[in-house]
Amino acid sequence: MTELPLARSVAVNPSQEQMRSWALERMPNAQLTEFGNINYKARIKSRLAASTFFVSDQPTGKPTMSRADAEAWAAVQDAYIAEQDMLLLEGYIGPDAEFRTGAQLFMEQANANVPGMQEQLWFPPDDGFEAQFTVIYTPNLAAEGMPDDCLIMVDLDNWTTRVLGSDYFGESKMGGLRMWNRLVYDRGGLAMHSGAKTFPADQTASGEEELALIIGLSGTGKTTTTFRNVKGSLPVQDDFVALLPHGKVYTSEDGCFAKTFGLDPDDEPTIYGGATRPDAWLESVSVDEDGKVDFFDTGYTANGRCTFPLANIRHRDPRDLPPAKYLFILNRNENIIPAVAKLKPEQAAYYFMLGETKGTSAGGAAEAGKSLRVPGTNPFWFENDASQANRFLELLDGSPLEVYLLNTGRVGGPDDDPRSKKVRIEHSAAVQHGIVDGTIEWTTDPDFGYEVAESIPGFDDPELLQPRRLYERQDRADEYRSVVGKLTADRADYLANYPDLDPRVLNPGT
Repeated sequence: MTELPLARSVAVNPSQEQMRSWALERMPNAQLTEFGNINYKARIKSRLAASTFFVSDQPTGKPTMSRADAEAWAAVQDAYIAEQDMLLLEGYIGPDAEFRTGAQLFMEQANANVPGMQEQLWFPPDDGFEAQFTVIYTPNLAAEGMPDDCLIMVDLDNWTTRVLGSDYFGESKMGGLRMWNRLVYDRGGLAMHSGAKTFPADQTASGEEELALIIGLSGTGKTTTTFRNVKGSLPVQDDFVALLPHGKVYTSEDGCFAKTFGLDPDDEPTIYGGATRPDAWLESVSVDEDGKVDFFDTGYTANGRCTFPLANIRHRDPRDLPPAKYLFILNRNENIIPAVAKLKPEQAAYYFMLGETKGTSAGGAAEAGKSLRVPGTNPFWFENDASQANRFLELLDGSPLEVYLLNTGRVGGPDDDPRSKKVRIEHSAAVQHGIVDGTIEWTTDPDFGYEVAESIPGFDDPELLQPRRLYERQDRADEYRSVVGKLTADRADYLANYPDLDPRVLNPGT
């Protein structure tokens, strides 16, 4: 366990009530809302990839900082902490005694909203608690000269992450989970940026409870898909799971960290209900001087966030889960990706490695609206991303996992193109319904080799199922063929940058 720096004072595991009190007393940008919860208007609006470095004197395949430079910054942070009132929060990543990891957050009391939110995501410590992971976090200490005057240093050799300058809660959450990525890999599994939900036994064709995993970049519909009630489904986990051989799954968090933009009680009743309780925490959500919340106002940022305990909503206990049966790879696209495609194992690893989507505000202004490729849709991987896809393909061997590609965006063009069509939440729900019931009629796509749906009960638009139909009806067949050719070539060029990829991923029969 990392030895913590000396501080002027340390409050250990304060209550939610105490952290709420500190937030309202000491944080000028903290405000009570109409729901009785607290909103904090953060200075930093999203995670800072350009400010994040892995500490190593050897190449890691990721942005790296030398150990000497990291130690110099750590000394600066330690000297600052010596004059601060600090807070120590302890908890577990994961609930299962055989797979949980003790973590501790050492944080300035002046930013009590961060540990207040983190406490809702970690499982509570017990008498045998011992921290393996440490996050040392000083939002009010600028890392001058670094990008955005912020610095996130991830030291996997010592299981310690240090954060300087950023007051975005996501840096606390990911401080532990980045390290967990490496730990799970060392144990023979794969940490996945994934939600999880179960379908009850009386609603499945198999007559058994079935577990689905949902991977996607933040803002692409992962949380919405996870929490959407389809055939009585229950959310289990919002953001990260560990996939082990034979489909075994362990979860990581006891709460939900959700985007709030566009939050609506009709489309997303579960998340809305959790976000509007008095004990939820809001970050960078639009709130007027009278405490009125507007989840649709993006005047400050479209990346407003909330945390709340899973205990506050209907959910499935995260322990003793059945093996994963389904994996949904979300791709928020706007051209020729169908609403759903069924993938063979090699194709699954191929699309997993491509990690294609449209960027959202969750990744910062540099990513919003741009076509991205993020392997595994996991921007927090600790080494060359080829190891993700290779491990994923290994885990598919002997696993019951069925893998599907789901488009959560549009077909036929961007939202300002009147010829395009939106894949709506109810479409995605019908897709899940058809997969679990086994009622989808499949046919092989001649261009990409995956299976696309001929029809799905309750799905009223075949052009979303087979985008070629939309392009042909609109006399855009040449445009369709051009997109196919360009996409195929671009994908091959991209994957050629990863010489360590399993050849089956490079040539999946697409």
